[in-house]
Amino acid sequence: MRVVFAGTPDVALPSLRAIADSEHELVGVVTRPDAPAGRGRKLVASPVAQAADELGVPVLKPEHPRDPEFQEQLRALAPDACPVVAYGALLPQSALDIPEHGWINLHFSCLPAWRGAAPVQHAIWAGDEVTGATTFRIVKALDAGPTFGVMTEAIKPTDTSGDLLGRLAEGGAELLVRTLDGIGDGTLVAVEQPSDGITIAPKILTEDAEVQWSEPAVAVDRRIRACSPFPGAWTTFGGERFKLGAVTLVPDVSLPAGELSVLKNEVLVGTGTHAVRLGEVEAFGKKLMGAADWARGARVESGVRFGA
Repeated sequence: MRVVFAGTPDVALPSLRAIADSEHELVGVVTRPDAPAGRGRKLVASPVAQAADELGVPVLKPEHPRDPEFQEQLRALAPDACPVVAYGALLPQSALDIPEHGWINLHFSCLPAWRGAAPVQHAIWAGDEVTGATTFRIVKALDAGPTFGVMTEAIKPTDTSGDLLGRLAEGGAELLVRTLDGIGDGTLVAVEQPSDGITIAPKILTEDAEVQWSEPAVAVDRRIRACSPFPGAWTTFGGERFKLGAVTLVPDVSLPAGELSVLKNEVLVGTGTHAVRLGEVEAFGKKLMGAADWARGARVESGVRFGA
């Protein structure tokens, strides 16, 4: 089939490359416009745009997919289907109607669970043991279109959202190509999603990533892993924001919530249940480092507290 791929961030690259290597004809790429980045805030093309340039594929960067000029350009490419991975813009019906087989989205959950912008983060935060990726035809309602295929992936106890998303992006790329294969040869039919089991995964904001030390240790651990690497878990120390990497549960130690115990080679923090051991941390104005190194350098003593 002739396909136009839509995507923007790094997580979309495995699918873009898998489609480029497949038997399908990649005739174009749609991505978000160049955005300011770095200290100089210079305009930088998206990872997908850069990869498409390397592949020699035409790139479309509409301000919004409702733009008539963009839709005319898309019609001129005559795609049979438009596979999508993390494109980042809402598609109007006028754009959805252009390819014969529609826009086929790779979503990083087992739909109808975790519809929305942050399915991987919410799966970890909720303590799910298994998640996955689903291919479905995009419709107007949020992530509600009929599904073509699904893959599953176990969530490891130490997974951050970055770890898990990386595995899903690789496995999902294979699923997306197989979905296009089945659509192209007529062997794959979309099935409507069930009406039960729907959960919503809204975008996680910076304020959501603030650790609440009064919560049980397992909840503290899940919040930190779910928010790593983005938007980044944090607390406050000395009135400044203090970034936190993954922690380890220490069930046999009890401390007041938010209180630090500074030992020779480790730093423990109390929660609503038992303590956790800090991993890497980043104090305000400092580089990322091990918690014990930070405590020695900052001369932190036991009994001080994180949080307000």
